[in-house]
Amino acid sequence: MRIVFMGTPDFAVKSLERLYSDGHDIAAVFTKPDKPCKRGMKVSLSPVKEIALNRGTPVFQPVSLKGGAVLDKLNELRCELIVVVAYGKILPREILEAPRSGCVNIHASLLPKYRGAAPIQWAVLNGERETGVTSMYMAPDLDAGDILFSRKTPIGENETAGELYDRLKYFSAELLGDTISAILSGEAAGIPQNHDEATFAPPLSKDMAPIDWAETAFVIRNKVRGLNPWPVATASLNNVTFKVFDVDTNRGGFTGAAGVIVSSGENGIEVSCADGTVIIKELQAPGGKRMSAAQYLRGHHI
Repeated sequence: MRIVFMGTPDFAVKSLERLYSDGHDIAAVFTKPDKPCKRGMKVSLSPVKEIALNRGTPVFQPVSLKGGAVLDKLNELRCELIVVVAYGKILPREILEAPRSGCVNIHASLLPKYRGAAPIQWAVLNGERETGVTSMYMAPDLDAGDILFSRKTPIGENETAGELYDRLKYFSAELLGDTISAILSGEAAGIPQNHDEATFAPPLSKDMAPIDWAETAFVIRNKVRGLNPWPVATASLNNVTFKVFDVDTNRGGFTGAAGVIVSSGENGIEVSCADGTVIIKELQAPGGKRMSAAQYLRGHHI
């Protein structure tokens, strides 16, 4: 099948590689424009662009998909199907209607739950025990198209958003391969979503980072997991703001005021919360390296 692929981050790389390995004709790859890195302002290529260039596939990086230029290019490419995986741009209706076989998106949630930009992170933040990936025909509204197939997976009790992200990119590639096979065989019948059950997963921000010790241990632990590796949860201890990468919980272990440092030592830094304590196991001081709390405490007093 002659396919145009649209994607940007490393999450989309496995899906693009799957299309190549399955022998599809990749007419072109669309990815977001290059942007300068913070250090030295050197231009950074998207992971998807690097793969496409190594394969000799034409790459296009329009600032906007509106107007006729992109549509003209797609018609010129004679693509039969557009595949979108973590592209980061909304496709206008005229582009959705351009390919003969439509536009297919792979989304990292069990739709209609967690539509939007950060479904993996919000599933962890909300303490979900299960998530997955969904393939769908794309519609003008955000992640609202008819569902083709889905794959479920449990979320590990200690799994971070970053670890789940790394697992789901492999699930996505497998699901994409199965979805296109079904389209080619005429067995890809989309099922409308129940829009009343839709939930949304907006982008994360650094404003979310500070831990609120008045929350429960469950909520705080999920926050630490869900914001790892970005933007990373933070905690102010002795007037120093630390990044917090890993915590344990001890519900019911303390009934005093929230935010009190209960103990510190080889087990970590224990801080009271709404229903017990949270034990900080791994952290990073300003200007320092990421390390265990026990290692930090050997050279610093809290």
